Amino acid sequence: MKIEQVAWDNRDAVALRGRQRVEIAERYGTPDSEPGVPPSEADIAVFFVAYEDDGSAVGCGGLRALGAGVGEIKRMYVAPASRGTGVAARVLVALEDWARDQGWSRLRLETGDAQPDAVRFYTRSGYGPIPRFGHYADSDNSLCFERPL
Repeated sequence: MKIEQVAWDNRDAVALRGRQRVEIAERYGTPDSEPGVPPSEADIAVFFVAYEDDGSAVGCGGLRALGAGVGEIKRMYVAPASRGTGVAARVLVALEDWARDQGWSRLRLETGDAQPDAVRFYTRSGYGPIPRFGHYADSDNSLCFERPL
């Protein structure tokens, strides 16, 4: 497996993000469950895609700069058939390493209350709960986490 930094509009990145949004819409019963500003090429500092040895794209994740050395994890996703294989952990390490190289000191994230698998993953990865921040402050379904780097 390899983790590659790619452009936001990379074909594999676009496809994985699309699959993530479909899954989220199914979980929440609405196509518009995002409480904050959706990430875009204009505000994502870096984006990674995980590739299996056969070249298939199986996971992704990106970072949005929040300022003052803080970044936000956006669009973390692993294809269902690849879950439990370490893909998410490898993408997260790539994001954290990149953030450290930029001099960032903390990463934050928001996930929803219908995503207990994400909560378990981030908790196991050293992220602790924090008060809802930014666009998520008034979102009752949002759960926010942070980890110092």
